Amino acid sequence: MPYNQGTLKQSSPATYNLIVVNVIFYVATLINETFMVKTFGLWHPAVPYFKFWQPVSYMFMHGGFWHIFFNMYSLWIFGMAVERITGSRRFLILYFLAGLGAAAAQLGVQTFTHSYFPTVGASGSIYGIIVAFAMLFPEAKLTLLFPPITLSAKWMAIIFIGIELFTGVTGTDQGVAHFAHLGGALIGWLLILWWYRRPGRNKRNKYDNHYIHYDY
Repeated sequence: MPYNQGTLKQSSPATYNLIVVNVIFYVATLINETFMVKTFGLWHPAVPYFKFWQPVSYMFMHGGFWHIFFNMYSLWIFGMAVERITGSRRFLILYFLAGLGAAAAQLGVQTFTHSYFPTVGASGSIYGIIVAFAMLFPEAKLTLLFPPITLSAKWMAIIFIGIELFTGVTGTDQGVAHFAHLGGALIGWLLILWWYRRPGRNKRNKYDNHYIHYDY
């Protein structure tokens, strides 16, 4: 596993703790799904179930095993690398702001469509982290297992965003918060642009040529 210079807890404490909190919320959801979704999922303010903490708490909720598995796997792989460049404080800012941006995008779409279903998942935050990774390590090679193709990180991020935009606009693959993913990705792009892409900043790093096997 590239970037592994120690245990996850020691080398990437924010990533480690985010994974732990997500797993705790998932276990609690297995115990009482109705209560957890009603209380901590993201509901539109027009719905009586809406609570002020939900734009944050929904980031730790998941709708099933594969949902949390792929999100946490992505957080583990991309989060470690990004946290080691940004530091834990900025990484947490990235995670939460991307999640809030995803929530704002999703609520905006629901307001427009009058479709008030609950939203759960860390995917908005994950998309922000993936975009951050692609900006910090643009030439890093990522290999998907399904299909088994290898592309640079920047092109992989572009393809993912393109798919989300297409499926969101066309309404295909319903039940997935595509615009939330796009909102998180936008925040990730803006933050890295602000932190590292200003004139005079060094854009290269020693991890650019490492390979990652990403199962998606």
